[in-house]
Amino acid sequence: MSTPEPDGTEPAVAVPDNSEAAADPNDVLRVEHISKRFGAVTALVDVSLHLRQGEVLALLGDNGAGKSTLLKILCGFQPPDSGRIILNGQEVTLKSVDAARALGIDVVYQDLALIDQLTVYHNMFLKRETVRWPLLNNRAMRKLARQRLDDMGIGLKSVDLEVARLSGGQRQAIAIARAIYSDAKVLLLDEPLAAMGAKEAALILDLIRNIKHKGDVSVIVIAHNYAQVLEIADRVNLLQQGEITFDKPAKDTSVQELNDIVIAEYRRALEERQRSA
Repeated sequence: MSTPEPDGTEPAVAVPDNSEAAADPNDVLRVEHISKRFGAVTALVDVSLHLRQGEVLALLGDNGAGKSTLLKILCGFQPPDSGRIILNGQEVTLKSVDAARALGIDVVYQDLALIDQLTVYHNMFLKRETVRWPLLNNRAMRKLARQRLDDMGIGLKSVDLEVARLSGGQRQAIAIARAIYSDAKVLLLDEPLAAMGAKEAALILDLIRNIKHKGDVSVIVIAHNYAQVLEIADRVNLLQQGEITFDKPAKDTSVQELNDIVIAEYRRALEERQRSA
């Protein structure tokens, strides 16, 4: 647990090593010295992070810290202004979301990109339909969807249900399953536990545990709820004002320590505002 020092200063934090020398041969993804500006606004400042094979990395931070911008860069939605991305030891340029997906990087956003009026199995194969020319091969898609959801421990009564009839947790699970079975090797989850009750959140946490146990997919989870994400994360990065200021194994930190760091940031911001008033 992090506590103030005797002289009243804020506790020290684990500042990550951003040098290329820290490269790990087990890294499936490395981001080195990424920056991004939008006009006069600097969203990311010299961001470096790494993701090991089969690891679950929690990317935490307050609103406006730069998490969504970093996610959009990693999934190919927008380019960085500087820096580089290294995937499986090779530098890559992610020119689009489709290009990133072709390389094995997929993202599941909060809005999930599901179509309520379609069935579970049709959503599982959305834009990836199995065709028996000139018609969709519904029988094959239905069978595969059932098999894949069962393999991931996602219990649904029927894959013929319309997605609109599912709970929030079930919908999130469908979106994650679709990404994994599209050959994703790096999965980016944008607030997968947002606005969920305890039962639905438990479903998604169990699903991420299952993914981690299999070890085939590496995961970056963006989250606000520290307690929930510490249950499933191997490592924690904290993004503050466009910089990663904290990098620790999840087992070596706590909700209290993370809260202390964020509260210290609020205090500094308040003091700066008062001095400039």
